[in-house]
Amino acid sequence: QVQLVESGGGLVQPGGSLRLSCAASGSIRIIYDMGWNRQAPGKQREMVATITLGGTTRYADSVKGRFTISKDVTKNTVYLQMNSLEPEDTAVYYCNMNVYSNSASRNYWGQGTQVTVSS
Repeated sequence: QVQLVESGGGLVQPGGSLRLSCAASGSIRIIYDMGWNRQAPGKQREMVATITLGGTTRYADSVKGRFTISKDVTKNTVYLQMNSLEPEDTAVYYCNMNVYSNSASRNYWGQGTQVTVSS
């Protein structure tokens, strides 16, 4: 079994910054894609950023130039640096990882961390 634990959410003023972390633990052979998604109240969950095994990144248009996804493979951890935050970024942020463990790969999700951007 694999567990993802997120940290780093909180309340920040518009224009501020936050850094989210998501660490995986358990029976891990290799982690393929990693990503961050978010869900605002009354809206569907949407992709924010992804990073592949090879390091290729992809971003939602709404966060390009403001958010940066990165990873530390030695720690099985993915990060999301969020700068120039806007009230529209308020949401619960979820990390996800495609993990190969034992004899199969599966997509795992974190429990979510609240990000609130407000003055």
